Amino acid sequence: MNSFIEELRWRGMLQDMTPEIEEHLTKGMASAYLGFDPTADSLHIGHLVGVMTLLHFQRAGHKPFALVGGATGMIGDPSFKSAERNLLDKVTLDHNVACIQGQLAKFLDFSGSTSNKAELVNNYDWMSQFSFLDFIRDIGKHITVNYMMSKDSVKRRLEDGNGLSFTEFTYQLIQGYDFYHLWKNKNCSIQLGGSDQWGNIVTGTELIRKIGGGSAYALTVPLITKADGSKFGKTEGGSVWLDPEKTSPYAFYQFWLNVSDEDAAKYIRIFTVLDQEIIEKLESEHAEAPHLRILQKEIAKQITIMVHSESDFDMAVKASEILFGKSSTEDLAALDERTFLQVFEGVPQVQISQEDYSGLNSVLDLFGDITEGVVFASKGEARKMIQGGGVSINKEKLSDPNAEINLTLLQNKYLLVQKGKKNYYIVEVK
Repeated sequence: MNSFIEELRWRGMLQDMTPEIEEHLTKGMASAYLGFDPTADSLHIGHLVGVMTLLHFQRAGHKPFALVGGATGMIGDPSFKSAERNLLDKVTLDHNVACIQGQLAKFLDFSGSTSNKAELVNNYDWMSQFSFLDFIRDIGKHITVNYMMSKDSVKRRLEDGNGLSFTEFTYQLIQGYDFYHLWKNKNCSIQLGGSDQWGNIVTGTELIRKIGGGSAYALTVPLITKADGSKFGKTEGGSVWLDPEKTSPYAFYQFWLNVSDEDAAKYIRIFTVLDQEIIEKLESEHAEAPHLRILQKEIAKQITIMVHSESDFDMAVKASEILFGKSSTEDLAALDERTFLQVFEGVPQVQISQEDYSGLNSVLDLFGDITEGVVFASKGEARKMIQGGGVSINKEKLSDPNAEINLTLLQNKYLLVQKGKKNYYIVEVK
């Protein structure tokens, strides 16, 4: 097995590190932490680089700590943000923390009996014990204002004219104290984070040196970008969340399936645990037949199963294939309502009453007075196209316009009409 540093290096996940960290990691099991800002009740895919970093750390035999900022979440990290964040109350933060822990448990082993099992810590547990006077007396005196002002994240906010509140200015000091607290009480000697966190992390190593007379180490991973310059993890619908209620497994799968070839070559190393030999083989196969999108399909498979489940992945694949005609009535019926509506988002819809539906004598009646002008302009056009084999309902091809409608409603209320190869319509029976 590669060492932790070697693993990050070949995966393109290493940005900066303090020089002595590699030697430190050879001396036995080490402990490291990485912080998550609990401003929402779900992580999104922008957090996954950090999650994967902790995962590789644990797989290398070391002990990961996932820190949720119950205290710092009440302040907001100013690092490379253009404006101050909204502050959250304690009840909301507690809910968010509990949700995030459940998501992290899919990547990290919190329950094992081994000495390197993961632990979740909340900085509210120790920061809430401080009074303001105690903190500025016992901690604040060790870091100069000049030192804090020299950080890029602070300088950028001051230079762009937006200013920086005292609340945000203290963030790096509180994050620095988190590192000191975990170093002192949990023997945690390494802090991991995104490259935008370097300044906050080294404030922690400085506190450990000044207050505890000890040594600590820092390692950062790159901030992920997209080849076209747009922000990673954002779509027209907003962030891509790990919570299936916020981003369905189908939409999650589709995001990864649609990344560019250039991004896929980078993402397969960062967001999967496939080993180097397998990835290089996939890259070679992809290069020979880019149109098959081998890398995108493998990334989408691996990460959908990791975040959701194998059954969610199977449903996402079936849902994707429905649009390309590679599916059956059974596949269509197997979709849950939300996935069904997402697959056919934007297609024309028409509603009919249960009474009207029950009164239909033939499929032609459906395309006549009730839905006329939506699917077909007239009964004549519908009859001609059905006889030509160009119409399906719920993926069953129609041949006789006068046949009775004998189909099971999808989700007990939908009919999916397909006209030609690419034109879909939804009939909802209410």
